[in-house]
Amino acid sequence: MKNKHIYLIWFIAMLPIMVLRDFTPNNELRYLSIVDEALRNGNIFTFTNQGEIYADKPPLHFWMMMTGKLLLGEHRMWYYSLLSFIPALIILITMTKWINKEKGENEKIAAQMLISTGLFTGVMLVVRMDMLMNMFIVLSLYTFYKMYRREDRKRDGWLFPLYVFLALFSKGPLGILIPFVSTTLFLLYQKRAADFAKFWGWRSILVILAGCLVWFSGVYHEGGKEYINNLLVHQTVGRGINSFHHKEPFYYYALTVWYSLAPWSLLVIGLFIAGIVKKRMNSILEQFFTVIILSSYVMLSAISSKLAIYSLPVVPFLIFLAALLLSKFDMQSRWIKVTIAIPAGILIFALPSIFYLSHTEEMRYLDYGLIYAGAVVLTITGLLIFDFLYRKREIYRAITTLAMGFLLAVFIVGWSMPQLNNQLGWKNLCEKARELSEEHQISDYWVYHISRAENMDVYLGKDIVEVTKEDILKEPIEKRLLMLRIKDLKNDPELRATTSNKEHYLVGKHAIVIF
Repeated sequence: MKNKHIYLIWFIAMLPIMVLRDFTPNNELRYLSIVDEALRNGNIFTFTNQGEIYADKPPLHFWMMMTGKLLLGEHRMWYYSLLSFIPALIILITMTKWINKEKGENEKIAAQMLISTGLFTGVMLVVRMDMLMNMFIVLSLYTFYKMYRREDRKRDGWLFPLYVFLALFSKGPLGILIPFVSTTLFLLYQKRAADFAKFWGWRSILVILAGCLVWFSGVYHEGGKEYINNLLVHQTVGRGINSFHHKEPFYYYALTVWYSLAPWSLLVIGLFIAGIVKKRMNSILEQFFTVIILSSYVMLSAISSKLAIYSLPVVPFLIFLAALLLSKFDMQSRWIKVTIAIPAGILIFALPSIFYLSHTEEMRYLDYGLIYAGAVVLTITGLLIFDFLYRKREIYRAITTLAMGFLLAVFIVGWSMPQLNNQLGWKNLCEKARELSEEHQISDYWVYHISRAENMDVYLGKDIVEVTKEDILKEPIEKRLLMLRIKDLKNDPELRATTSNKEHYLVGKHAIVIF
């Protein structure tokens, strides 16, 4: 299979979800609301969410979203999906080119493993800045490596700091910290500290400082000292030293790495540990990847604010290093087979698991033909992997089967997104609410106990009114439209009694009640 065919298969597999999926309420809908406010207010460098300062993220990704809204006239999932897919594709192409040029081994296996890795593909499907930052980190480290090996072009001396600044400008401090720490430690490890200025000398300082000067000047012009303080102190020092949210213990990533790398966790971590213990990290490239991985995990663990998604920059290097190491071990060894057989065994139970879950009250929405079809593919994939591992003794075909079976299942299940969107997002709920508000001539939208409901303004075109239980129980003076969770209606006798004789409309996990 040629590399271009792998890229095409990945795009086709992801396409149904990229086109048909609804926006998730927690982050994506908030970003859309921020974009709408920025366009209304004419802001470029500063952002607000419901009128409050939002300095969590730099502007680059928001600029791309704002451009899409201006060009298309509305928020389009397929466009925002491309803002993650294209950077992910560039990462894949860059990493494949990198190890192919260096070793000429296993780059196709590495590519197949990366596109079927849970965290990497999962982040590619969501509207976030992480993949964009990750792309610039990979490009900066690839450019550094070419400069280190003296295979660089004249422009690479400028491109290296430009990529670093764009990584910073995409998501924040990790964009500069990961390249700086990993490259500095690698130079020390290789006893080439004297070359530090070649990479982090006047050109790098000039490019990064010039970019930050333009950025911070724009922020100060639009938002003043308060926004600058929030951006540089609250969102950087505060999150790094004593996080106000996402605070986790030092060992957090030692736990999350197992599901972040699924289904390749056992194989990748096993090869990484075996490579260190048996001293198989012999090439400069393997040593560089090892320094990137270890230094990044230690640094991420030292930072107070932690989420599994923050470890995304490490994932491509872990996967591709594992592919490099794979040929250095006996492919028929029991432990390598077991690391692939265990996830294959889990896949075999996909169909019975979905059948059981779809018949529970909480997950009845899984009772859909395409979801069953995807589960069938995963079960068959697991059986085929065992055949390749233990009867035909073909490890590479087993890996390819696992990757392609995963992508085929994603493709099939992706077509069921219109049926799943009621569980995922609020578009259908808000469209029904707008329809009912016009029908009953109700001007306000009341919302009870729905997290982040303020961002419904993206769909409703106006702010919602968050109410308490006491507000609902009061005798209404005029007609009201209330949105709330179905489980709150079921679990609260007073709410159930108050709404029992009212018009009810059920949309996914939520209900609309007309008073």
